[in-house]
Amino acid sequence: MNPALWLFVPIALFVALAYWLRAFPHRPLVYWALLPAALSLVMIFVPGAYEAVGVWPIVVLDSAVVLIAAVDFFSLSHRKHFSVARQCGRIASLGKSHRVELTVTNHTGRDKMLWIRDDVDEDLSPDPDEFIIILKARSRTSMHYDLRPRQRGAYRMDRVFLRLRSRFGLWQRFLEYPAASELNVYPDMKQLSEYAILARTNRLSQMGVRRTRKIGQDNEFERMRDYTLDDNYKHIDWRATARRNKLTVKDFQANQSQRIIFLVDCGRMMTNESAGISLLDHALNSMLMLSYVALRQGDSVGAICFSDRVSNFVPPRGGLNQMNHLLHASYDRFPELVESRYDQAFLYLSAHCRKRALVVLITNVIDEVNSHQIEQYLGSLVGRHLPLGVMLRDHRLFDVAEVAQPVGSMIYQAGASAEIISWRQQVIRDLKNRGVLALDVFPEEMTAPMINSYLNIKARHLL
Repeated sequence: MNPALWLFVPIALFVALAYWLRAFPHRPLVYWALLPAALSLVMIFVPGAYEAVGVWPIVVLDSAVVLIAAVDFFSLSHRKHFSVARQCGRIASLGKSHRVELTVTNHTGRDKMLWIRDDVDEDLSPDPDEFIIILKARSRTSMHYDLRPRQRGAYRMDRVFLRLRSRFGLWQRFLEYPAASELNVYPDMKQLSEYAILARTNRLSQMGVRRTRKIGQDNEFERMRDYTLDDNYKHIDWRATARRNKLTVKDFQANQSQRIIFLVDCGRMMTNESAGISLLDHALNSMLMLSYVALRQGDSVGAICFSDRVSNFVPPRGGLNQMNHLLHASYDRFPELVESRYDQAFLYLSAHCRKRALVVLITNVIDEVNSHQIEQYLGSLVGRHLPLGVMLRDHRLFDVAEVAQPVGSMIYQAGASAEIISWRQQVIRDLKNRGVLALDVFPEEMTAPMINSYLNIKARHLL
């Protein structure tokens, strides 16, 4: 029997053991293994080399490589040598940074070089997605990364992955540590806290919101705020002033509890993206923002999400607890590549919402078919309800039309875009002629115009 074959059985057992322990050769081991391979090629192709040297040099070299690899293999750390924990909040906002912290503990008596990667879905966009650290003996370290979710929904993070090398760097091993966490990505909720902060400090104009609210009677209290020169001194609250050591006045507003119903299109026309997220995500963000403002005003808010069917219905109710119902109804809604059924949505509205309300339809106008349907169904609400149509613009269409000096094929593209924009403006005019309020806005800029329209409606008592 050829002596070179003596190594076959232990090498096969060694490979099986390495695979079972999830240990794999690293580049240095491959380079060392090329030495006996190169010597074997010399024996084959150089005339007389085999007769002069024999097989024993190859056997010795193979044995040395296998022995060194085996010794280095058993220097690999085991799973019990480390522990990993994750700290992560359960609720994140779409497109907003969300912090996740990992804590790794080294229980061994030697410094270890580790590659750490978390079990994160690619839609969460982790930054950074991997850490490379040298962890001191018997020590613990923490690191954090930021998630920026690109899609709403429920996500699970079940494990944390560690990669480490052996003492001589010939082997690398992959370890998994269970660390179950759930993350629910909701529409942008951080804008709600930003609005509350700006409202308390009278800086809503920074969001593009105009204060057009009509102030009511003295007994209709809304909030406390800092005194300004234009305020009536009779409205100064002296107890609050003494407590804060700062002049504080009471704000009042007309107490009119009214209703808002959102009709959110979840069909194919809302699948386009703007600023990295879909039109539906922009619509849900703005819907939640306006809902928060309306609930603070004491109004009732409800929502209907529809595509080729009515998928969600939140009955109109008041109170800030209604925000939870709106959030849960919208966080797992995604645009579908189906034709939207406006007839079913408006039929559902007439069956479940009989009292007069501000009906806000958020959709996209693409062709004459859906524009006629929007005009027909929104126009039919005039008198019973107050309809408001929010039509979302496409940046690609408007950017081409605004090119100052188009050349070549851009001339035809600019002409086609201008024709479509002119048609959209005619659609908006037709809606207004039928008594429908209408907004034509870019998706990322729709929140402030919607809030301003709502406040204007409240001030003019149109409901």
